[in-house]
Amino acid sequence: MARSTSRPSVPLGSLTQRDSLDAATCAACSSSRVTQLSMKLTDGTPVDFVSCHLCGHRSWTHEGVALDVSDVLERSRKVR
Repeated sequence: MARSTSRPSVPLGSLTQRDSLDAATCAACSSSRVTQLSMKLTDGTPVDFVSCHLCGHRSWTHEGVALDVSDVLERSRKVR
C-alpha cells in the first residue's frame, strides 16, 4: 500500500471553545464564525473546507488555491 504524504496537524476549532479557534475566516463575509475541516477527496486531493455560520458560504481550497464546487464534485466521484 502506498503511503500518502501527511500534512501538519491543525488543531480543531470550536465555537464553544474560543481559545482553540484559528484565524480561519469566511471568504464571502470575513466572519470568523466558521467551521474548518481538512480532508481528502476521493481522488486523493487534500483540501481545506470552510463553512460560515453567519452567511452559509462554503469554500474548498487546495494548497491555498480556491476550488469551484464543480471541481470538488468531479474530484469526489467514485471511479468505476
